[in-house]
Amino acid sequence: MKIGIIGPGALGCLFASRLFLMENKQNEILLIDHNPDRAAMLNDQGIFYESDDVKQLLPILLSSTPVETGPLDALFFCVKSHDLEQSLTFANPMISPDTLLVFLQNGISHLQIHKRNTIQGIPVFATSSEGATSLAPGHIQHAGKGKTYLGFLSHQQPKDTNRLQQLVAILQEGDISSKVSSDILSRIWAKLFVNVGINALTAIYNCTNGALLTLPDALNTMKGLVDEAAQVAQALGITIMEDPIEATITVCKHTAKNKSSMLQDVQRQRPTEIDAINGAISLLGSENNIATPHNDGVISQVKTIEKKYHEHTTP
Repeated sequence: MKIGIIGPGALGCLFASRLFLMENKQNEILLIDHNPDRAAMLNDQGIFYESDDVKQLLPILLSSTPVETGPLDALFFCVKSHDLEQSLTFANPMISPDTLLVFLQNGISHLQIHKRNTIQGIPVFATSSEGATSLAPGHIQHAGKGKTYLGFLSHQQPKDTNRLQQLVAILQEGDISSKVSSDILSRIWAKLFVNVGINALTAIYNCTNGALLTLPDALNTMKGLVDEAAQVAQALGITIMEDPIEATITVCKHTAKNKSSMLQDVQRQRPTEIDAINGAISLLGSENNIATPHNDGVISQVKTIEKKYHEHTTP
């Protein structure tokens, strides 16, 4: 398969590196960047991948010209939720009606894509608990192995189901533990519960995931955040696979030293995904007459943090 990964951030570089390191070289792996200067720099430099047992500089090809790249068999969108619309427009020359479009965004705002008739390709929604930290442009650390689930939100033709199975087999060969899920919506919500409980609080307290469990106020707020999200999910008829509060605490323990993506965004003074995560719970809560004071509170706090660093960078 000809596989593209758009977004050379932590997760994009992780997936590209693992697939590039496969013994089977029949598949073509390509990283795609909208920024031509960065793409040129990374082409010259290579992608530096490190984990506990591997440190390698990989000559993964980067492209910033979708027209020259042409249609792909599968295209992973490893970009922030607020960058997805722009990425879809940019990627259009690489998308055919048969291209598997794999969306790996945090939150749930991107789920509306499957309702559009204007998008070419076959939307595939995915969630991954692979741990990746960006140490520098094109330099990532594989912080911990996880599981990746992929699935459709609507019924698809057998040929597309078979092609997704083929893609999952390739991910498995690349040592990315992957599986097709028949209920990807519940999987995405399971990750949303965790992100709702952890991400904003780590940004507010400027701490690692594990530190949240040592701060009584943070822990109590975490439970309130996740409980509100669970109430919203129940109102929408979402299947809740396990106790979301216990699952969030478990993730905090297992990723105790990790910095959440939102904390990394705040530390680098970049826009956060607060609207796609806690903001989605607040909006859906309002639509379903469910009070979400904890989520409303952290949304306000994170937006205040964003406003402060935008003020500092504005001439």
